[in-house]
Amino acid sequence: MGAGGNMSVPPSTGKAKSDLVNRAPYAKPQFTLGDIKKAIPPHCFKRSIPRSFSYVVKDLTIAYLFYYVATNYFHLLPHPLSYVAWPLYWACQGCVLTGVWVVAHECGHHAFSDYQLLDDTVGFILHSSLLVPYFSWKHSHRRHHSNTGSLDRDEVFVPKRKSSIRWYAKYLNNPPGRLFVLAIQLLLGWPLYLSLNASGRHYDRFACHFDPYGPIYNDRERFEIYLSDAGILAVTYGLYRIAAAKGLAWLVCVYGVPLLVVNAFLVLITYLQHTHPSLPHYDSSEWDWFRGALSTVDRDYGILNKVFHNITDTHVTHHLFSTMPHYHAMEATKAIKPLLGEYYQFDGTPVYKAMFREAKECVFVEPDEGDQNKGVFWYRNLMMM
Repeated sequence: MGAGGNMSVPPSTGKAKSDLVNRAPYAKPQFTLGDIKKAIPPHCFKRSIPRSFSYVVKDLTIAYLFYYVATNYFHLLPHPLSYVAWPLYWACQGCVLTGVWVVAHECGHHAFSDYQLLDDTVGFILHSSLLVPYFSWKHSHRRHHSNTGSLDRDEVFVPKRKSSIRWYAKYLNNPPGRLFVLAIQLLLGWPLYLSLNASGRHYDRFACHFDPYGPIYNDRERFEIYLSDAGILAVTYGLYRIAAAKGLAWLVCVYGVPLLVVNAFLVLITYLQHTHPSLPHYDSSEWDWFRGALSTVDRDYGILNKVFHNITDTHVTHHLFSTMPHYHAMEATKAIKPLLGEYYQFDGTPVYKAMFREAKECVFVEPDEGDQNKGVFWYRNLMMM
């Protein structure tokens, strides 16, 4: 399936060898995080304010040009051509704004500059403009990076165990059912995660990214959650005024549909980075940060790798060194691949194929039968129930 590593489990697990060859190793690696860092050129860890801002300026300039062309020239097109022009605008603008989202994501990791206040200011403005509660997401996302691969403490796309599969899952185990689930996931997954913690970690009470007193946050973080909410409210009010002046249909065409494209890509990118038949997950008896950080996979989105600032094909490096600027991540990835060996996972399967394959093959997780490592879980499909 294009993954880089082989499974380090002996054939005595009861699985056929062909079922294991694509699995990543789960044993503790012989190398350390320090060894990996030494393999990376030192300049890759340096953040540059001019260079970081150059990506903000470039993305916003391209987004403005798309907006300018759409609002000034589309109405001049012969009527049938508008049915082509607007979808093309939605797709292109959505991709560019996903790049803007990624730059704000860099700010949340303190990878934009050496100054935390500058990072938070830029990230707050960019994310709020895309209706993302910047500080709320920043704190939950930091916990995701601190607990990647943990079935008990990871924050997002936590795999279901076999006992948690709902009764209706079998009725969706077919191409139309999987298409329906993927459509809902891509269209509504991001707002559902922010508002209802859908696909997130289990909490004993209601969890929401907009609730300063929710279980996701501690006392030191509450003021920043209020600030995030204020940013969302300010942008929402601005959008209301624009809709009142220009019309709701205008706002939906110019801003609303591209935002849906952004949200869909956020869900898709994150889903495919952490969902793959080769990746192990761990319960509390086996998990440690290092192996969890290695339990992710790089993907190939073609030309969109550059549009998305390589968040797609350098994700392994990002989980190991999250404060590294995106413009050094590709060089760092090339430097560490020989050291990581089979621990480095890459899948070049076309994204549309990978999306449907993972929806079919990665439904729940459980340990291998007969394997003494009961804390290591692997993805299964519904045919294995």
